[in-house]
Amino acid sequence: MPLPRPLRAVVTGAGSGLGRAFCARLVARGARVLAADIDLVAARKTAADLGGHDKAVGEAIHATRADVGRLEDVERLASEVVERFGGVELIVNNAGVAVSGPVGEVPIADWRWIVDVNLWGVVHGCHVFVPLLRRGGAGHVLNVASAAGLLCPPTLAPYNVTKAAVVALSETLGAELRGSGVGCTVLCPTFFPTNIGKNARATDPRAGVLVEKLMARSRLSADDVAEFALEAAGKGELYALPHADGRWAWRLKRAVPSSFSGLSTRLMTMVNRRTRR
Repeated sequence: MPLPRPLRAVVTGAGSGLGRAFCARLVARGARVLAADIDLVAARKTAADLGGHDKAVGEAIHATRADVGRLEDVERLASEVVERFGGVELIVNNAGVAVSGPVGEVPIADWRWIVDVNLWGVVHGCHVFVPLLRRGGAGHVLNVASAAGLLCPPTLAPYNVTKAAVVALSETLGAELRGSGVGCTVLCPTFFPTNIGKNARATDPRAGVLVEKLMARSRLSADDVAEFALEAAGKGELYALPHADGRWAWRLKRAVPSSFSGLSTRLMTMVNRRTRR
């Protein structure tokens, strides 16, 4: 189902990276956007940069602060978008963080932190906005997961677990929304340049260097990924996998599930060696 036009949208994690790219692509499509981030200064910069000196565009994007791990903050987002724009047709549950390290070594505090943002943030977004979209009879939920949620590579258990849960939630929601006029898409990219590594928590300090190198090698930008996701949502597609490596790896896992774990371990070892040279 095509995305409604004109479009009123809420984007979380809008202060940088993919969230900022979503805001840019939506504004370019003529949407009105509520750009939310836990860092209000960053959200305001997104709004100011995209609004520029164009009064019409400036009035189409507004910045606000929201900690998606807090239900009351997400409820306030819903109230604010209705107050500002009169309604909402798209919620982009994008806010996310990263944690890496072996199971048993990652501190429980880091597990709680990533679950609060990556999982509860999306749960809160769906819980609050789906009823609004249903009442309007049209709209879309766009949940940002990761290919990690489909492939579950080693030493990324906290990230994998939260992103796999977002995939499961999206699949369930997609089934529940059939016939309602509301759709759901889950975005599962691999690596591309964002700022997620800057605030990541890792048991191995070299992990950040590895992630930065992998992101830098991507042929796709955050804008490319955002546009791919919006196109998938507009077509009513449940899964959006913008990267060829992610699509092929997912096919391989489904073809040989019992062998994929060993292949994944060997692949990660090879990647580690090559990127640390």
